[in-house]
Amino acid sequence: MPATYPLSSCIEWQFAEAGDLAARVRAAKADGFDLVEFHLWRDKPVEAIGAALADTGVALTGVCVDPRRSIVDPAERAEMVEAVRETIAATAPLGKPPLIVASGFRVEGMSEEDHFANAVAALKQAAALAEDAGVTLLLEPLNTRLFSAMYLVSTTLGLDLVEAVGSPNLRLLYDVWHSAVMGEDIADVLAGRIGLVAHVQVADIEDRNEPGTGTVDWAHVMNTLKSLGYQGSIGMEYFPTLPMDQSLKLTRETLAL
Repeated sequence: MPATYPLSSCIEWQFAEAGDLAARVRAAKADGFDLVEFHLWRDKPVEAIGAALADTGVALTGVCVDPRRSIVDPAERAEMVEAVRETIAATAPLGKPPLIVASGFRVEGMSEEDHFANAVAALKQAAALAEDAGVTLLLEPLNTRLFSAMYLVSTTLGLDLVEAVGSPNLRLLYDVWHSAVMGEDIADVLAGRIGLVAHVQVADIEDRNEPGTGTVDWAHVMNTLKSLGYQGSIGMEYFPTLPMDQSLKLTRETLAL
């Protein structure tokens, strides 16, 4: 296992004072980051971001599939798969970053079994595209505090879906904040299945700020990741309360990185 974990800045919410996302890539590099991530791409200057990545050597750890479409609603399946196809093509010049997939909302009147079966069917189609392109899809469970009707709000269910799809190009994005909001314990939900997790994001309870500003037991989180053998990076997907150099310092101290 790594002695430490590389940190990825969520430039969607960080380095905003620098300007657009291309400028934020350069600002993140100047502040010591080699990894960044952001959310949707269609409203972003993709060509300029690609140039900034090439100039700085910074790599992307995640971009969201855009537009977001449901994996559980059969009426949206074709649009969801097409969104994956288009996102793969659009982000290829950015280094073929991992692509983040959310589940979409529950379908009224649909059974749990059908929700699961529809999700597996949609993800299998999406994963086939990812395999052909050499791209990883990251399935992300969210939480009911932000999205009361969201289908995937359980890490265990997310891992069950990844296992059911059975593709090496579909993995889980484990977000500590979403998980903590749902009352999960990292040691319980990731036990025996850390190999299915390709990225971890962090933010503190309650207000989604940097680690060290809330009530998450970060020693427990980090010790669990290390003891389970997590091999990836840590995404700083939070709203900073401090200037980024100070926010990074607090995050490193809190996570013992």
